[in-house]
Amino acid sequence: MTVVVPEGVAAGPADTGPLRLVSIPAAEHAAWAAAHGGVSFLQCPSWGRVKEGWRSESLAWTGAEGRTVGAALVLYREVPGLGRSFAYLPEGPVIDWAAPDLGRWLAPLAAALRSRGVFTVRIGPPPALRVWEAGTIRAAVRAGAVRQLRDVLPDVVDPVGAMAAERLRALGWVPSARDTQPRYTFRLPLAGRELGSVWDGLSAEWRRNVRRARGAGVEVVEGSAEDLESFFALLRETERRGGFDLGRGLAYYRRQFAELNAERPGRMRLFLARHRGEVLAAHTFVTVGRGAWYLTGGSASAGREVRPSNALQWALIQTAHGLGADEYDLRGVQPSLDPDGPDYGLLRWKLGTGGRVVEGSGEWELALNRPLHLAFRRYLARRQG
Repeated sequence: MTVVVPEGVAAGPADTGPLRLVSIPAAEHAAWAAAHGGVSFLQCPSWGRVKEGWRSESLAWTGAEGRTVGAALVLYREVPGLGRSFAYLPEGPVIDWAAPDLGRWLAPLAAALRSRGVFTVRIGPPPALRVWEAGTIRAAVRAGAVRQLRDVLPDVVDPVGAMAAERLRALGWVPSARDTQPRYTFRLPLAGRELGSVWDGLSAEWRRNVRRARGAGVEVVEGSAEDLESFFALLRETERRGGFDLGRGLAYYRRQFAELNAERPGRMRLFLARHRGEVLAAHTFVTVGRGAWYLTGGSASAGREVRPSNALQWALIQTAHGLGADEYDLRGVQPSLDPDGPDYGLLRWKLGTGGRVVEGSGEWELALNRPLHLAFRRYLARRQG
């Protein structure tokens, strides 16, 4: 596996001097992100406007000729009464993570954030560590010898992720006590594949379920902002059925839909699966550059026998393929391989697409003010424990 470094992100052999970090307008940042591959939607300026209680800033690294060679969305959360902030770069920054001298990139970031009153900065390096193909995982589950993904020999070990981790440690960064974004994600490769090949890569059960939905008359349509209320009702039903709570209200999803699409029309889309006039499932879908993501979804308890979610996801896969996405990211999974455990069902369902589980580098922190950093970590431990 190779890590895709967005065009123009790497400074290149002719540009080895100091990098300058500057604040840039959100529109300039959004245009840069849209023009490059490998940029997460969490690193688009619109994401900063989605997050209530945070302020955001777009930063860019420029080389000797003033050309932008990397960028970052920084989210700031101020601690009341202190005048100091926690800074967070979800799935970023977007820089040349294969560079032998990461300090050349990260030292200006630390200096800039320290000058802005930040006491701790958390980043989410995009490089992967390990990759497991669907067939490898299924074989391990059938053998019954392991219960955790980490105990399965991976198909790929990515050297960039491993090297980045070593270099971060050498620069004083430490792994975050708990990741905010999922460390394990499920991704379906699309680059260079015909749609027929993607269909053939689905499990027999998945193909059967998609055909069953089609035969039963399930219709997949694209919704609008007016359909977010139906989407949210299905999401809440899914939360109650699954015994979890994402903790977000309808206003959050309305703001998300409005802000992402204000930045670039069609960036976030809503798809509905209908059967006999009733909406049985609804999923949101996001695209940035050559990337596509399944974001959030819900389904009704009734009508599951006509497989609306399979039909819906196949429609999203087709949409991602038609847009020229390199891969379709179905977001987080848990690393448990216990067939009787509560987390394996979702992984099993995603395995049916024929994709792969990718272990990310996890999130890392740097203390810019050690006493405040340690106090913040103790506070988080108490709140999450």
